[in-house]
Amino acid sequence: MSKLPEDLPDCMVFLLGKAYQRAHAGFKKQLKKYGLTNMQHLVLEGLWYAPGMTAAELCKLLIIDKATASGILERMVDTGWIVKKQDPGDGRVQRLYPSEKAGEFKDRLIDERKKANKNILKKFNLEEQVLFKRLLRDLI
Repeated sequence: MSKLPEDLPDCMVFLLGKAYQRAHAGFKKQLKKYGLTNMQHLVLEGLWYAPGMTAAELCKLLIIDKATASGILERMVDTGWIVKKQDPGDGRVQRLYPSEKAGEFKDRLIDERKKANKNILKKFNLEEQVLFKRLLRDLI
């Protein structure tokens, strides 16, 4: 095995990438039994937070691009996690809602996210957790 460059352990891109991989992989395992991806779970949480958003509004809330969201939303409609409804005031506008199926799993899925967050933060004391979250938000 080749030796890593001496400055690699201090490379922020490397560190953030590895942290993302670990967090993403753990949550992915938790969601597998529901047939959801991490991003699909994020969409559901967004729609539980504000049902009836348009795709553009959801993208803005979740900080994802429309091209990424398009395929995710179609798959979620096809698998029964969300429903699209025409806006009563403007038939050209499609509004997104969590489905009845999503509602049945809401509490369990939110608990899964909370467990994932707790697992990620378990090595930090309360002050470090608050600081870590603030620093991540500042990066975004």
